[in-house]
Amino acid sequence: MNILVTGAAGFIGSNVVRVLLEAGVQVRAMIVPDENQRNLEGVEVEKVEGNVLDPPSLDRALKGCDTLFHLAAIYSIWKKDRAIFYKVNLQGARNMLWAARKAGIEKIVFTSSVAALGIKPGKELSDEETAFNQFRFANDYVLTKYLSQEEALTFAREGLPLVVVCPGFPYGEGDIAPTPTGKMILDIVNGTNFMYFTGGLTVVDVKDVARGHLLAAKKGKVGEKYILSHKNFTIKDFFDLIAKTAGVRKPFLWSPVLAAKIFGALMEKMAERSGKPPMTTAREVPYLSQFFFVDNAKARRELGMEFTPVENSLQRAIDWFRRVGYISR
Repeated sequence: MNILVTGAAGFIGSNVVRVLLEAGVQVRAMIVPDENQRNLEGVEVEKVEGNVLDPPSLDRALKGCDTLFHLAAIYSIWKKDRAIFYKVNLQGARNMLWAARKAGIEKIVFTSSVAALGIKPGKELSDEETAFNQFRFANDYVLTKYLSQEEALTFAREGLPLVVVCPGFPYGEGDIAPTPTGKMILDIVNGTNFMYFTGGLTVVDVKDVARGHLLAAKKGKVGEKYILSHKNFTIKDFFDLIAKTAGVRKPFLWSPVLAAKIFGALMEKMAERSGKPPMTTAREVPYLSQFFFVDNAKARRELGMEFTPVENSLQRAIDWFRRVGYISR
């Protein structure tokens, strides 16, 4: 395989690049001009400049490639300029898919998210066939991941050899942004968040997500979705595990969802003024107050996915945050 990886300098993308290189394939990393390439330091990989909002650059980046891993996206719960989600996550994906079709790419792994799936009532497990039902609570990231996933599946129905992977909330080394999941961990360890509300989420080691991408390229069926997530937690149980792993006390106080939603709205107002991302938002609270639990049986069965114990990978993530100075205590 001669592979192009978009979003190659990102959190998941850089791990995908490493997994592919370890597998002995030819990899080309697409980098946005002036992008932070810290995650690719020490990695010997061919780099090419490209931007999903610049279609001619995509044609150049794909030249000579037969396989595409499309990971370029904005992963955030908030941006001052909301339009960036729709430009990059939706129109950018559309541009990339058209370029791949024109280039005659033989296999595409399209990175979606569990956020693009629906949430079942109570603690019932969602799977790849659970229809999206979060229009009421979806923030711009969630909505654009769903819309871009539907675009990708439409291309697959029209003959593009495309497989969709849906990672859970990823964590691990190299989360330089940090992502919303990494920020959640840091807020607990640094003591800036001491509250939780009823709800649940599904988490996964970023290295497992990267391995899942390679397995999807090898074994995934065209037009199918595969959940790449490991374990479901209530918010409180995940917070408790973070605190225990980091060796910090856990004075977590339960908050009613309405109070947490009001707090999220205040955080957004402050973010509008400061330009710094908020701890949470008024939309994220009711979204996470559902139990977003998923079933990974299909990925285990059809791709052969295996997962790293959460305690081990969470320890690695916290150790990395300490080494690079993201943890202040």
